[in-house]
This record gives sequence, C-alpha cells and structure tokens, in this order.
Amino acid sequence: MVVTAGNEGRKTIFAYKLTGIVDFAVRSHLRAVAVLLVVALLGFLPGFFSIPPIDRDEARFAQATKQMVETGDYIDIHFQDEVRYKKPVGIYWLQAGVVKSASALGLRGALTTIWLYRIPSLIGAIGAVLLTYWTALAFVTRRGAALAGLMMASCVLLGAEARLAKTDAMLLLTVVAAMGAMARVYLSWQRGEEPVHPSWTSPAIFWTALAGGILLKGPLILMFVGLTVVLLAILDRSAVWLWRLRPVWGLMWMLVLVLPWFVAIFWRAGDAFFTNSLGGDMLSKLAAQESHGAPPGLYLLLFWVTFWPGAPLAGMAAPAVWRARREPGAQYLLAWLIPSWIVFECVLTKLPHYVLPLYPAIAILTVGALERRVLSRSWLVRGAAWWFAIPAITAVIAIVGAIKLTHQPVFPAWPVLAAAMIFGLVAWWLFEESRAERSLLNAVFAAMCLAIAVYGIVLPSLTTLFPSAEVARALRNVVCVGPKAAAAGFHEPSLVFMTGTSTLLTDGSGAADFLGQGSCRFALVEARSERVFVLRAEAIGLRYNVATRIEGYNISQGRAISIAIFRSEGTE
Repeated sequence: MVVTAGNEGRKTIFAYKLTGIVDFAVRSHLRAVAVLLVVALLGFLPGFFSIPPIDRDEARFAQATKQMVETGDYIDIHFQDEVRYKKPVGIYWLQAGVVKSASALGLRGALTTIWLYRIPSLIGAIGAVLLTYWTALAFVTRRGAALAGLMMASCVLLGAEARLAKTDAMLLLTVVAAMGAMARVYLSWQRGEEPVHPSWTSPAIFWTALAGGILLKGPLILMFVGLTVVLLAILDRSAVWLWRLRPVWGLMWMLVLVLPWFVAIFWRAGDAFFTNSLGGDMLSKLAAQESHGAPPGLYLLLFWVTFWPGAPLAGMAAPAVWRARREPGAQYLLAWLIPSWIVFECVLTKLPHYVLPLYPAIAILTVGALERRVLSRSWLVRGAAWWFAIPAITAVIAIVGAIKLTHQPVFPAWPVLAAAMIFGLVAWWLFEESRAERSLLNAVFAAMCLAIAVYGIVLPSLTTLFPSAEVARALRNVVCVGPKAAAAGFHEPSLVFMTGTSTLLTDGSGAADFLGQGSCRFALVEARSERVFVLRAEAIGLRYNVATRIEGYNISQGRAISIAIFRSEGTE
C-alpha cells in the first residue's frame, strides 16, 4: 500500500490489506452480517465479564431486576423498599429473563453476577449495529452499509453502553428498527412507487419497535419518530406516505403490546408511576437534574470523542451533506438527526448517551458522502489527526490513572495501547479522499485495540474503583452462615446489589445499633462515619473488632474512601 505525503510522491508505509475485509463482507448480506458480528463482539466483549457493577445507574437497574426475581413480582419496580418509577418495565423483564434462565441452567450466584444483567445491552448494541447496516441499505450501497455498521460497532459511546446494564443500547435497537422501517416507506413514496400489494413487513417492524421503545423508556422513541415526521411533512408539504405504515392497525398492535403492563401498574400503584416517570423524571430533565446541567453545545463538543472513530469523517462529510440536504435520502436522515439534536442541546440536563439514537443517521450520512467522494478538502481534513490523538490521549490517561490509583503500571496493556496508536497513526497518514475507507478501517482497528486495553485490561485491574466488589468478597469469606450487613457513609447501589437486598443503609449510630442486635452481623463504616459509630458503640457497650478495611475510590462522588468492616463481639 502506498500513500501520498504532500507533493513528495508516493512511498510505501504499511502493507495492510484491510479493504479485503470489506471486499469479503460485501459479497453477500450473510457475509456482511458475519463480519459486523465479529467486529462488534471484538469491540464489546473485552471487560464485559470482568468489570464489576458500575455506580449508579447500572447498579440501580440491576438491583431492581434482582428484587423482581427474588420476590417473583414482575409488575412493580423497587430498589429496596423504595419504588423505582423512572422507566417502564421493559429492561427489567429482559434482564430478569436472562438471570432466571441462567439460574435454571445451574449457574451459581446468578443473582449477583452483573454480566448476566448486561446481556440485553450487549444484544441491543449488536442488534443496533446490524440494524444500522439494514437501514443504510435503503440509502447507500452494500459496501457503504457495511462501513456504516463498522462505524457503529467501533463507536466509543455504543461500546460503553454495551457493557452497562441499562436501557440505552436496547433503546437504540428499537429506534434504528423503527427509523429503518419508516425510511423504506418514505423513500418508496418519494420514488413514486405504488405497490399493488403493499407489504406488511415495514409497518410490522415499525409499530413493534415503537412498542418496544415505549416499554423501555416511555415516550422518548415517539419524539425521534414524531419530530422526523413533522419536519418531513413541512419540507414535502405532505405526509400522505404515512398511510403506508398502516397507522390504524399499527396503533392497535402497539397498544396490545404496551397497554397490559401500564394497566397493571396503574391497578397496583394508581397514578404514582405516571407522576414519577413523566413528572418526576422526564419533565425534571428540563432543569439540571442530578447536577448534570450544561449549556447548549455540549453534545457537539462530546461528539468528537463519543462517535470516534467515525467523528473525523463525519466532520469532513458535513459540508457535502448540507449541500445535498434536499435529496430524499439526505433529507430523511437530517430530519432524523437535526430536530432531536436541537431538543437535546436545549434541555438543561445533559448526559452523553442521550444522543446515541441519532448516531446511526450520522454514520449513514457520512458513508454516503464517502461513497460519492465529496468529503471536504478544506481545513476539516486536519481532523484526520484525531484518529491518532484519541489513542494517544487514552493511553496516557489509562497508564497514569492506573499508576495513581493502584501504583501499578499495567504493563500488559502497553503493547495493545501501542497497537491502537499505530493503527490511529496509519489512519491519519493514509488519509486522502481516495483512501478514506482505508483510513476508517485502520481507525476501526485502533478502536478495537483501545477496547481490549481499556475495558479488558486496565479497568478490571483498578480494584480501588470498585469498593463494593471488594466488600462483597470480604463478606463471602466470613465463617458464619447468612451474614447481614449495615452500611454507614457509603450508600452506593452497587453495595446493595453485591451484598444483598437486605443491606441496611444507615448512619454511624444506626450501624452500631445494628451490630449489637445479633451474631453474624457486619457494619460497613466509611472513615467519615467512624467517629459517630465509635461513640454510639461505647454508649451501648458494644464490643467489636475490625474484620478488614477496604481502601477505594468512590467514582460517583469523586473522592477516596476507606471502609472498615466491623464485627460484633457481643455487649458488656
């Protein structure tokens, strides 16, 4: 392989034949799916089984599902004794199905095995990659569709969500399915096609995906679809194509799927779920919820990291995409992207994963420009350096962070990080419009190397970031039957998930009282609560010893912690 460097002519740099992978993939849909599946698994599996529960959202979802399985109540949603009415029941049912199946197959400790709860997210992420390919086929060639799928398979943000037991990866699957089905209907109308026997396939996928999205995250999926339809109707001065989605039968089918649980939860809790979900959670995001407020423009800034390695090409494609905005394909994808992006930028509460359902549209728009060879030749081309910058910055952060937190340099990660930087460097050096595909493929390989290094090697080694796992491990090694615990000063959801639903979250005084109420009890007291614990223990004549002490770091609060595990020796 040769590369042009300025006007100095051509010189050999690397002999990679990465385009051969795409050549193999595009010979058939089956091969394309197989290649995308392999790349997605290589990107999503490192660390999937070895990273402990992440606070706070993942641990809350997993604990609520765990309580469903423990109690056999699959209608109501609780975290310990508190109702958890922020999201509908969809993700909890999916996680519970996996955990119940694993238990039935004899997997020990299934209830506290966090990777089981992550399987729906993994399936959602892989499904979203494959559905991006399917959706892209309506707009670009099979080769372009495969490249769009590779962008999503290597996307930094989707890689993170694939490893978290939350709703967002599965929501992405439902959104891409709905938007892909609607795209086929819209584009056939734009082409003037009048099918003699209209297919039910696209309408069935569309309305089923809407139902799934509603059960996962309420009406959010309706925003993506609704804003797209409204903008298209304004631009085309017509929305007659919507009748091809069979809205009467489709609405009936969607209601059949979603109404049973909503009726059941209303029967159980009255309007409490709707008040908490719509009012307490969704509408509160218009304000700065849970200290996640930020000004408009944050998502555009984060995009260059969260959509890497596709982001540099997306930036280069932007001028051409805008010039083609009135073409039916580009118009549809921009209607999917722009209105919802503006809404998210205007809403005060901002979290990176909110815009994830818009990334497939960006991937398809980008490969459309790549296929036409209309990528920008202006100063935007300098963004190719970002393919090398991200691996280099990540390597420094990972190594310095590991040394700071564990005093270990994580040497096994160094060769993999070096490989990521080399692939990123090659992507940068190779870049020119005629070789954009080769640069992207090198960047995809860099992304896979980063996933292996960061998720597979570095993060599992940072045990101080996961004190709950260390506490649970210490309690498993005790010599009494059925240990019970109370926690003071450290109330993270992961602790409840790992140590048991009955874990009491209290203060130092309450932990001392709990410890004096019986044998095989343990008080998990963070250093800032120890003084109150000791004073109360002296007041009630409690004798105790320190079984062990866990040093760690609370990533939710951003501070170092020290948890002493006290065990009672009786009272005086």
